[in-house]
Amino acid sequence: MDGWNELTSLQLTMPLSETTARSLRVGDTVMLDGDIVVSAGLPTYQRIADYVRDGRVLPIDLANGVLFHLGSYSQEAAGGGGMEILYINPTTSTRFNPLMPSIIRGLNLHAVGGKGGLDAACAQAMKESGCVYLSFPGGGSALLSQALREVKEVAWLELIPHYRLVKLRVEGLGPATVGIDAHGNSLYDDLQAGSRERLPDILAALDRDRAASARMPQL
Repeated sequence: MDGWNELTSLQLTMPLSETTARSLRVGDTVMLDGDIVVSAGLPTYQRIADYVRDGRVLPIDLANGVLFHLGSYSQEAAGGGGMEILYINPTTSTRFNPLMPSIIRGLNLHAVGGKGGLDAACAQAMKESGCVYLSFPGGGSALLSQALREVKEVAWLELIPHYRLVKLRVEGLGPATVGIDAHGNSLYDDLQAGSRERLPDILAALDRDRAASARMPQL
C-alpha cells in the first residue's frame, strides 16, 4: 500500500456512544468527526481527577464523553478570552496512568487517547465504562492539524495554553488506531508479550556475539 488512505477506516462521530465504543475492536482504523476535549498537562488531569472525586462540575462537560491526550501550540485569540490553535499533537498517555481509572469511571468516558497506550488498571476501567483507547500517530502533527475546524470552549485560562482544557470541533481527525478496546484487549499487551517471548533469543544472540568478539585476535 502506498499510504494510510488506502486502508479501510471507520468514520466515527464524536462524542462516541457506549454502543459504538463496544462495537470497535483492537486494530480498527478510525477517522473522527465532531467535538473532542483535549489537554496535555499532568496538572490538568490531576485537577479533573480532583473535581471527579469531590463531585464538582467541570467547566466543560465531559460526562459520557471523550478526553484525548493531545497537546496544542496556540496563540491568544484576538480580543482575549480564548485562543487560536495552530496545531495539535499527541502526548504520551502513560504519564496519566495513575489518574485515568478514576477519571474514566467517574465521567463514564467512552473514548480516550494519545500515544503510547495505558496500563491494565486503565484498561479495566475502560472495560467497565465501555471506553476505547485511540492511538494517534506520533509526529503526525501536520496531518492531524488539518482536521481542526473550530475552538468551541476553553477552560482554566490561568494555565499555560498547552495545559488548558479545550473543546475542539474536528473533521477527519486521524487516522487513529484502536489500541485498547472496550473488552480488555490491548495491542500494547500483545507487543509486550511478544517482546518477552523474544527476549531469551535476543540475550542468547548477544552472548554469542560477545563470545565471538572475545575470541578474535587483539590488534
